[in-house]
Order: sequence, then structure tokens, then C-alpha cells
Amino acid sequence: MAVSVPFDEQYLEDLMEGAGIDALLATTKHNVQHLLGGYRFFFFAHADATGVSRYLPAVGIVRGKLDDSFYIGAGNEDWGTAGGAIWVSDIQNISWTSIDTARAAAEALAKRGLARATIGVEKSFIPADALDTLRELLPEATFVEVHPVLESLRGVKSERELELVRIASHGIIDSMQASFGLVQPGMTKHDIAEIFRLEQTKRGLFYEYALVTLGGGSMNRSPSSDVWRSGTSLSIDSGGMYEGYIGDLSRMAIDTEPTARMTDLLAQIEIVQQEARTAVAAGKRGGDIFVTALDTISKLPDGANMKFVAHGMGLITHEVPRLTSTGPVPYFGAHANDPLKSGMVLSIESWFEDHDSGFIKLEDTLIVTDDGWEAPGDSARGWNRTGTSL
Repeated sequence: MAVSVPFDEQYLEDLMEGAGIDALLATTKHNVQHLLGGYRFFFFAHADATGVSRYLPAVGIVRGKLDDSFYIGAGNEDWGTAGGAIWVSDIQNISWTSIDTARAAAEALAKRGLARATIGVEKSFIPADALDTLRELLPEATFVEVHPVLESLRGVKSERELELVRIASHGIIDSMQASFGLVQPGMTKHDIAEIFRLEQTKRGLFYEYALVTLGGGSMNRSPSSDVWRSGTSLSIDSGGMYEGYIGDLSRMAIDTEPTARMTDLLAQIEIVQQEARTAVAAGKRGGDIFVTALDTISKLPDGANMKFVAHGMGLITHEVPRLTSTGPVPYFGAHANDPLKSGMVLSIESWFEDHDSGFIKLEDTLIVTDDGWEAPGDSARGWNRTGTSL
């Protein structure tokens, strides 16, 4: 293999064995990227549709036999895989439709003696025509969900991945501070989001979205024609990416001195954000982040109105560890009782939706370490003053 395998081979084998999976077929761009050590075909980096179908890359891995792994790419993907860009030796850049990919995958699996095997697929993402084709060509195979296996494998990031998270996080905060220096009352939410997009792009980040909230009243965070008024709060919450890895942070700004109420609410949030960190370290129970934060919130003067959530993140915004079953994105908190592991990445966020002061929020990205945490982009935490670059 020209390039080293980028994940823990034994851990993947153990996960597949525990799930009863003989082979897996990864077809999402984030799992393909992870399994191939960061590779994502530039031509379809952000869009899938092409011709009469879609781009559907696939990584096939046989349990305990990494040398039997294969990759199926687009018909023009030699541009991306040339020169030993990935560790897989069997590369078939022949697909222009999702059915092409399924046919090539079925042939590759049958060739490896897996026509009657249990095969893990990403059921939420594999196109219906591709799964129909696999079932037609491999009628004696059993197709099961592989999402938990692949997500568990992604849960602990390598040092290379953590560096991408750091770059994303620092880039987002730098972009926010630059944007705060440029925005001014009278601008719309669309205007502010566009300024932020340009600042992220200048720093090499992929702009995914900006959740912008202006003052009190409406707590709708989507870009719109709503106009920012002087003396009211401005919240920007971003999920920008660097080479696919997310830094998820939120900061506050205003063009005047904040009111006493604004200052007090943000100070209460800061107390919770810092206290929650005391529960973060390798070996500590993941759910204790919530226990610590909620206990702190219960003692605050406005705690009854504060909201808090913590979640894992990486190549997607909510992934391992899943720490709660009652968060804003509904899923089972499967890892609340498990110990945190060094190299996991967390988002920790606290906020008020206050009719007078507005949407007041801090969100931080934390990397779990052996003795605690690292917080890339851990600046601009107070009330940032806008218009300083005008």
C-alpha cells in the first residue's frame, strides 16, 4: 500500500465483528473521506448531481482483509486518485450513475466470495436505485445498517484531524472578529451573512452557514431582509469547515455599550460554559458534562430561562459522543454513560432567548485531552464592538 491506512485497523475489525458485518460499503462523502485519510474528489466536493444521476463514491472493506479493499469513483476521478493519493490498491474510476457504482460494488464483493455475506450499507444515504441493484445482483446477501460502526470509528480523531479542527475553529473566530469590525446598523441579516462568508473564504474555510440573530423579538436565525438596529445585540453562530472538518462557535457583538441586562446574561452564560469544562477529560463520564452544567444553571438568577447542550462533532455537526436524548437534534444519548476519550471533539453551547436583550449565546469547540481539554478559537468571548474597521 503506497499510503498508510489512516484508521485503527483492529478497532474497525472489532466493530464489524461485533455488528456481525462481513464487509462494509461506505457511500457518504464524509465516511469515504475518513476511510481514505482525508481524500475527497475536488470535482464533486460540494455537489452530487451529474447528468441523469449522481456522484456516488464507494469504499468497500472486507472484515480482517484490508488488502481486499476497493474504491469506486467517478469516470473522471483519475484526476483525483492519480499519484497514490489513497491507500486502497483496487481503484475503479468508472461510475457516472449510482447504479454504475452499485454494479461495480456487487461485482467486487462477489469476486471476493461475499455473495452470501452480511454487508453493511449506509441506509440513510445510499440511493434507492443503488440498494435495489445490490439486492438484485446479490440476492443471497443480507444488507444491514453500518452507521454505528463508521460513526464509532470516527469518534476519536487522529492528530491530523484535530489539526484541521483547530484551523477551522481559529479561522471562524478570526472571521467573526473581522466581520464585527465591518458590520454596522442598517445592514440586513443577508448583508451580515455575506460579509462573514467572504471573511471565511479569505481564510481558506468552506462557508456552510451563518445563524444570525438581531436584537430581541424574533429569534429566527436564518439570513433575511431584517435590518439590524443600533443598540441591539448581534449574534453570529457558524458551522464553517476546513477540509471537511467543522469548527462550531458562536459569539456576540453590539455597536454601542451593552445594557446591564445584556452584560449580566452573557456573564451567566460564561459561568456555565467554564463550569461545564471541568467535567471534560479522558476517562470522565460524558453525561457528567450535562450534570455539571445543569447544576450550575439551577443556581443562576436567570437559570430557568437558559438552554444548554453538548454534542460530539467532526466531519458532521452531531456525531460521537452522543451525550443526551433530549437535545435540539433528536437522537438517543448512547454515550452518556461512557467515558470520554482523548481525541474526541465536543461542542458546548449555552444561550438565552430574551425578548429585550436578544439571542445571547456562546458556543465553544473543545478537544478532549488526557488531563482535560483544549479549546481552539477560545477568544472574543465578551461583547465585541462592531464597526471598528470602518
